[in-house]
Amino acid sequence: MPRRTDTLARQESRLAFKLISPTLLIVLVVVVLPVIWTISLAFQDVRLINLRDAGFFGEYNLDNFATVFGSAGFWSSLWTTVVYTVGATLGSIVIGLIAALALRRPFRGRGVLRAAMLLPYVAPVVAATFVWSVALNPQFGIVNAWGTEFLGWDEPVPFLSQRDYSVGLFGVDVTVPLALLTVIAFEAWRYFPFAFLFIIARLQALPGELDEAAVVDGTSIWQRFRYITLPQLMPVIALLTILRFIFTFNKFDDVYLLTGGGAGTEVVSIRVYEFLTARTDIGAAAAQSLVLAAVLTVFIAVYMRTTAARGETS
Repeated sequence: MPRRTDTLARQESRLAFKLISPTLLIVLVVVVLPVIWTISLAFQDVRLINLRDAGFFGEYNLDNFATVFGSAGFWSSLWTTVVYTVGATLGSIVIGLIAALALRRPFRGRGVLRAAMLLPYVAPVVAATFVWSVALNPQFGIVNAWGTEFLGWDEPVPFLSQRDYSVGLFGVDVTVPLALLTVIAFEAWRYFPFAFLFIIARLQALPGELDEAAVVDGTSIWQRFRYITLPQLMPVIALLTILRFIFTFNKFDDVYLLTGGGAGTEVVSIRVYEFLTARTDIGAAAAQSLVLAAVLTVFIAVYMRTTAARGETS
């Protein structure tokens, strides 16, 4: 009987391996081999003109990393990436939290509003960036038209093409990175539905008895949110923060379609693309992509540790 059971187990194992073999082959060809090839290129002096001569057994050195770390543009683009990622992550979560709290209670038309909330997230990125580019155009955009007509703007504001913009606050002129803030606002608007879905699902799972008891005790809306709702949402918010940071840190298409990386919005992913296409320096582009991957690996490890800890506590 044990021998028969062992035979059945081996047959099931072989069948399982046969079933997943096509998937493993696709992952090997599409993911594993390109990663190994990129690592190999990062340690070689490879340009587009001699790409055919590059191989796994070429001359390996650290010149590409020295070039990357020695250039001022890399550090400025890395700082821009961090600012862009932090701002967009916090913005999307805050907007998603506000939207989830606003649509928590049932009312007429709530289903329609919930569906409308998803439009920025499900819309194609090309369509979304086109709408924003047209709306913010300084010549015929609706935002500048309303600003000059109703808000008293002296002249149209080039939101996507001006690096710095001076704003008067309480009699003091403050210079703000206009294009970068605009890109951050777009990213927060586009991906707040992602946070909204997570938070609204958690809100619906909260017991209503706690709120009812707090109302009987005479607490305010802010007190109920601060001491009852927010502590129960913090695990979801922490998970969202890690996920959105990972997704946003390597973003390319949103920034490139809006500004092309100009006006102080060059993130590391765009810099990799420029090294690859404009400068045809494939080795340096691969080295920068490895640095980007290394930073993302740290946050992925934090995410996996967080999810493992949540699984143990639950």
